[in-house]
Order: sequence, then structure tokens, then C-alpha cells
Amino acid sequence: MKDHTQDLKSYITDVPDFPKKGIIFKDITSLLESPEGVSLCLESLLSELKNKQIDKVVAIEARGFFFGMLLAQSLNVPFVPVRKPGKLPRKVITQSFDLEYGSDVLELHEDAIQSGDKILIHDDVFATGGTAEAVCKMVESLGGQIVQCNFIMKLDFLEGSKKIGAYPVFAAMRY
Repeated sequence: MKDHTQDLKSYITDVPDFPKKGIIFKDITSLLESPEGVSLCLESLLSELKNKQIDKVVAIEARGFFFGMLLAQSLNVPFVPVRKPGKLPRKVITQSFDLEYGSDVLELHEDAIQSGDKILIHDDVFATGGTAEAVCKMVESLGGQIVQCNFIMKLDFLEGSKKIGAYPVFAAMRY
């Protein structure tokens, strides 16, 4: 398969000082606005999953949902949403974590993962690793086995891999 990294990067818009001064936000909205860009990104994300058994795709609110659903549909497996507090209607487990610009809490339905489920975790950006680490902890606390963590982009300079180094990580683009 062709490496689409440079093509994909052309769909990303840098937004300075968002969400706060000093941060250059990598905006995927321009990627989402392009059917060709979405197809290229999905192809790239799926390329790293060949010959891997995936039982469920767990994706993180909100931007992780875009490709999380597409990955689940392409793999013909269930989609499991991870959301902010108070958004999921059934009994949940909760995990707090630190972000590169603050802290947050995530929730997952406690019946969404069964022991032994092979899980693909997906989000849009892999930065400091706090969000991914929180989701990995929740999935494992329910007995899930993490096959891979997938991202549209990985910000290598923030060294998030130190937090989830035990798991395979793939990103369609790296900065």
C-alpha cells in the first residue's frame, strides 16, 4: 500500500493559540471536509490492522468517533463510545486523566467490554498519552485485551508513548 502521510498532512490545518495561548492545534476539520482525504486516512488506518483479530472498536469522544465508526463498520465489529461524564445512559466505569492543557474524566459502559474481547482503541490525536492511557486502563479493568491504539495523528514531541508503551501504536500521520 502507498504511504499517504504527506497527502494526509495537506488536509490538516494548524490553528495557533487554541485551545489556549502557545498551543498549535492540529485541526482535522479540513480532512473531514474532503471525501478523498477521509478515504486516504481510513485506508491508512486499516492498513495496520491486516491479520489482526479485532472484536470491538473503542473510540474516544468526540473527534475519535468520526473514524472510530468507519473503522468498526469496515471491520464489521461493534463500536463502543467513550464519553465525558453524564453522557452514557447505563452503568459506567470512570477514569480521570491529565491532558497537555488540563485534566478531564472519561466514562465507558461497564457492560461494553467482555473478558477476552480484542480491542482496537481509536482517537484523533495522540499527544501526551493521558487520554489513551485512561481508556486502556478502563478496557483492561473490564477484561479487554488491547490489540492496538490507532490515531489519525501522533505528536511525537509530546512523548505520549511513555504512558502507553506496552501497546502497539499506529498513527496515519506523525508530527
